[in-house]
Amino acid sequence: MLDFILLMHNDSITDPAPDQWDHYFAFLRERDAFEGGSSIGPGGTFRKQGVPGDTSTHLTGYIRVRAADLTAARAYLSGNPVFDCGDTVEICELPRG
Repeated sequence: MLDFILLMHNDSITDPAPDQWDHYFAFLRERDAFEGGSSIGPGGTFRKQGVPGDTSTHLTGYIRVRAADLTAARAYLSGNPVFDCGDTVEICELPRG
């Protein structure tokens, strides 16, 4: 199994209802895929020399999941409250070390 991170963007048409998250996390746990997650608050960018890049204000949260491949990870969009409300969800594989 591989590790993936689902990054929630803030371009949704409507906001998810709180109970949608309970159902979604139960869905992931039933499949033994849930590895954690959190909302993302404001932050800053820093660079030792020169001007740092812009802060990623479009990211609102992340969920870490286990899946066989990107196609299997994409199947976990089913029931994702952010995705269901029309928001963008970005999926990236987390390389192992």
